[in-house]
Amino acid sequence: MKNHTSQYLTFRLGGEIFAVGILAVKEIIEYVTPTVVPLMPQTVRGVINLRGSVLPVVDLSVRFGQDVVEAGRRTCIIIVETMLQGERQVIGVVVDAVDAVLEVPASDIGPTPAFGARIRADFISGIARIGGRFVILVDLDAVLALEDVLALTQAPEQAA
Repeated sequence: MKNHTSQYLTFRLGGEIFAVGILAVKEIIEYVTPTVVPLMPQTVRGVINLRGSVLPVVDLSVRFGQDVVEAGRRTCIIIVETMLQGERQVIGVVVDAVDAVLEVPASDIGPTPAFGARIRADFISGIARIGGRFVILVDLDAVLALEDVLALTQAPEQAA
């Protein structure tokens, strides 16, 4: 599988470049202010209505241990599909900016480093060399495995 290539969506968060596998990405939308849900932690900004579906929105900066960042001109929400406790869930994640979709050969992806990353090691699926830079490949299933996110994704269905 050394010659295998995968596509990744690269995005910026707090001045760093991250990437997620393109197969998890459903779409990218312009940032809209989520409706705040009472008693949710800072990680969950709230919910949005996307074509009739209520989706939770997670702030990746906060999830990665950074401060809440005000939305800027290039801020957007990546709509991703992930597995939470064995069920497919669609969730929005706020990022500072989306860069590009890139093909990365498996030979350019290294293992998760034991040190040096600004985020938890279990949030990283690997490190890719892209254009002379290192890009952190994010494990969305690990990042979004929150009890609060799961509860929020089930709440709209119960209310319907």
